[in-house]
Amino acid sequence: MAKAEDNYPLPKFHFKVEWGTDSFSFTEVSGLDVETEVIEYRDGYSKESSKIKMPGMQKYSNITLKRGVFKADGNFYLWWNSYKLNKIERRDVTVKLLNEEHDPVVTWTAINAWPVKIQSTDLKADGNEVAIESMEIVHEGLTIKHES
Repeated sequence: MAKAEDNYPLPKFHFKVEWGTDSFSFTEVSGLDVETEVIEYRDGYSKESSKIKMPGMQKYSNITLKRGVFKADGNFYLWWNSYKLNKIERRDVTVKLLNEEHDPVVTWTAINAWPVKIQSTDLKADGNEVAIESMEIVHEGLTIKHES
């Protein structure tokens, strides 16, 4: 039997991000996209005057993770600093959209991810905002799982 909350879309503000055994809090996650490239083909002997379309390779967007800057929390940069002469530690990164009971409803898993960009906060003497830093990661595949 369906619950009343099953009839409403999920809010997007309750989520968590994990890599390895660590769990991190972020204010924003973007780039959970996957796209299938289209291959267009027409046989020279075909009587049709149009091309057929077939699914091709899948293409994944870079994922951007944003969070507030915390005093004495250097874990965000440890992964970035693991880069050594054409080698980087690759990790699976999991993003979970949670329900009111903190159970995952939708889970995105980026396979063999690694950071390609760190963006530190901008600084403004007359500002009144929280300092936000971001990390952009690339990956080799994205799985999306809906929990029942």
